[in-house]
Amino acid sequence: MKLVKKIVMATAAVSFAVGAAASGAAAAEKWDMPMAYNDNNYHTKNGKMFAEAVGVCTGGDLTITVHGGGSLFKGNEIKRAVRTGQAQIGERILSAHANESAVFGFDSVPFLATSFEASEKLKAAAKSTIEGVLAKQNLVMLYSVPWPPQGLYFKKEINSTADMKGIKFRAYNAATARLAELSGMLPVQIEAAELVQALATGVADSFISSGSTGYDKKVWEHLTHFYDTQAWLPRNTVFANKTAFDALPKAQQNCLKSAGMLAEAAGTARAEQLTGWYLTELAANGMKVGGPGEKLTNDLKAIGKTMAGEWSKAAGADGAAILKAYSK
Repeated sequence: MKLVKKIVMATAAVSFAVGAAASGAAAAEKWDMPMAYNDNNYHTKNGKMFAEAVGVCTGGDLTITVHGGGSLFKGNEIKRAVRTGQAQIGERILSAHANESAVFGFDSVPFLATSFEASEKLKAAAKSTIEGVLAKQNLVMLYSVPWPPQGLYFKKEINSTADMKGIKFRAYNAATARLAELSGMLPVQIEAAELVQALATGVADSFISSGSTGYDKKVWEHLTHFYDTQAWLPRNTVFANKTAFDALPKAQQNCLKSAGMLAEAAGTARAEQLTGWYLTELAANGMKVGGPGEKLTNDLKAIGKTMAGEWSKAAGADGAAILKAYSK
């Protein structure tokens, strides 16, 4: 992590040498950056390095304060807060807003992109479309970083979807809620910051997420099994209020963009590095970790096929364009 930080800061310093002079006379600008995940999560750490790089690049003319763990705005409040200017920049998992635009769910179509390489290809295919939708909402996308592949957490052994019937399942977007419905579970909308309490009180008994969430939340205290289904790799996206962004000097805008490119590369590399480590830690703390059995795999793929068809229909021409670009 220290090496990644050195790379980010060194490159930002180069950008500063080129661009800081152009912004030196401007009054210092201070931005708040709410993030939903705690300070120990790699997304939040990456966001802090991004903010630090922006400060170096702008010579302190633009400073960004990161507020982790939903401390400034809860996860489901962040996008609206940035769009309306309550915060100037923030991070959110866009698939949680697929009710606004189906294309936001591009990264949560089960078994469409199941590796980091595929996730990067899918992101590239969807980028221009996502940027266009965000721009209409007064938002500018700066970077996005994937989570490790998603797996299923339970408090008992699961061999097929028949074993899931009636289980209370934590959902965080439309895709996870639909997955629950199709497998016979009961979806309950719960933000990441509230997950531990939900598990402890029995509001939820299962969920789908990466090893990162399981490790960060110490879910072995409440659950027993993790099935590494590698269903998809959702992405956290950092975006700025477009009005605030457009008001910045060009040099500061360039600093935000260049620092964003670096943060995306660094965050993605870190996610890849941590993927196996998270699963090892879950097992070390007593969870049974492994792939799904043949019956469960087939059941999940059937659900994935249904959900892929539903997403394609809901996303319309934009979704078709994304899938066409992705398939090339």
